[in-house]
Amino acid sequence: MLPMPSSLVHADDIGLAQSVNDATNKAFASGGITSGSIMVPCPWFVDFTEHFKSHPNLDVGIHITLTSEWDYYKFGGVLPSTEIPSLLDENGYFYPTTEEVGQHADPLEAEKEIRAQIDRAIAYGIKPTHLDTHMGSVLAKPELVQIYMKLSKEYNIPVFAPRMMLFAMPEEIRDLVKKEYVLVDRMFMLDVEGPDASWEEEYGKMIEKVSPGLNVMIVHLAYDNAEMQAVAINHPAFGATWREKDLNYVQSQTFHDLLKEKEIQLVTWKEIGSLK
Repeated sequence: MLPMPSSLVHADDIGLAQSVNDATNKAFASGGITSGSIMVPCPWFVDFTEHFKSHPNLDVGIHITLTSEWDYYKFGGVLPSTEIPSLLDENGYFYPTTEEVGQHADPLEAEKEIRAQIDRAIAYGIKPTHLDTHMGSVLAKPELVQIYMKLSKEYNIPVFAPRMMLFAMPEEIRDLVKKEYVLVDRMFMLDVEGPDASWEEEYGKMIEKVSPGLNVMIVHLAYDNAEMQAVAINHPAFGATWREKDLNYVQSQTFHDLLKEKEIQLVTWKEIGSLK
């Protein structure tokens, strides 16, 4: 455990939409976030890789993607559908829920797809600082967790491994994770229902709970524009308005003053990787 309160401020879903990329780039530039992760199968993946070429020091991991949750904005795998049929629904897209991934995913096909996402990110110039997983889909069943850990070791890329994940794992996997990986002590993210009060109040409560060890605060960034509204239609949770509120908060003086007041050290996945 790290001896003082340390936290990543991490943005998910890079590559989902241009709005997401633009907002994430702004938050990186302003110091509002310390890390982010990219969705390789998504349409705006290549756009961000071009930005990364001129900003190679950004702390960017791979947001392993096996779900496609939006109503009308869909994506499938990096690999041809014939190679990963168990990961796809009747229309050829990823399933919308993590539960369906757990029900249908063939581990061999999942490993091929996850490996292909990592390889594609690297081929486009991304230097992954870590692996994490969209909607927790790689945690859907123990066989997928084993693949997650196996590829982390093979590619020498740290994984986002929260301590809370261990409780649902078989004992042999728990022991492996504890031995091999730097564990995230506490993870903070807005509940799917959204804050009871204001964004400022809700995130303030989270920051009050940050304590010695490794903490991660996950945010979802975008501009509340026509593109993001169309992507997230019928999804107020993590939708366009939500994401712009996240963007505004991580760039606010209130946020940075509170981090300073609580003596929270901001860290990156690159720094966490050096602790392995």
